[in-house]
Amino acid sequence: MAQERVLITGAGSGLGRALARRYAARGAAVCCADIVPERAAETVALLGGEPHFAASVDIASDLSFAALRETVRARWDTLDVVVNNAGVSSGGGLLEAPMREWEWMLNVNLLGVVRGCRTFLPDLLAQGRGRIINIASFAGLAGAPNIMTYGVAKAGVVMLSEQLRAEVTAKGIAVSVVCPSFFKTNLLENWGETGMRMKQFAQRLMDNAKESADDIAAAIVSQSERGTFLVLPTRAERLRWRLKRFLPGFYFRQILKLGRGQSGH
Repeated sequence: MAQERVLITGAGSGLGRALARRYAARGAAVCCADIVPERAAETVALLGGEPHFAASVDIASDLSFAALRETVRARWDTLDVVVNNAGVSSGGGLLEAPMREWEWMLNVNLLGVVRGCRTFLPDLLAQGRGRIINIASFAGLAGAPNIMTYGVAKAGVVMLSEQLRAEVTAKGIAVSVVCPSFFKTNLLENWGETGMRMKQFAQRLMDNAKESADDIAAAIVSQSERGTFLVLPTRAERLRWRLKRFLPGFYFRQILKLGRGQSGH
């Protein structure tokens, strides 16, 4: 069997690096793409070098994705898995975030995934097989307060993935969307300009999280391989998702309590 070939954006740290290590451990060759080339190179070194390689990508740029595609094509004639993982974070309510933050968040966290899918889907379709894994967040399902720009962008990733799945499943392409909650990672390094109270709240949740980035990566790889579309890799969120679906009134009351907790009341 040919060696699996995997592309991961945001592979220079956090979940992206954990995913790179997980795929490499099972024998895949990994293209580690990151906006900081030095971080991508560090990940490749951790994987042991060849056949893995580092690449640069700014997911907010069409031209950068086009260059990444050429870099990948120069090394590989096929690509099996595309993981759209890179992203940024922010918080705050609807009126708190200025429009420039909305535009930044949607351009990076939503359109960055759109670019990743549009860039590599033609090659997957041409070969009639492949897998796309889009990293969203439980914030995209939760309907929680004070995380407006981030939640809306991640909800867009969920719907993008759902619609893409309907378009390409019959053409041999599998699609998964991943919606974790807080786990130990460095996501908050790329926080926006507003929602500092929410950032502190999120940091506490991340510090107290039971799951590590490697735990999340293991769940993503195993569940996507089984064909799971909606991957909920953090245990509490599987319960919360069921509550929202089957007991929406009760779930909403819990969301209101969460909002009071965030505000310190």
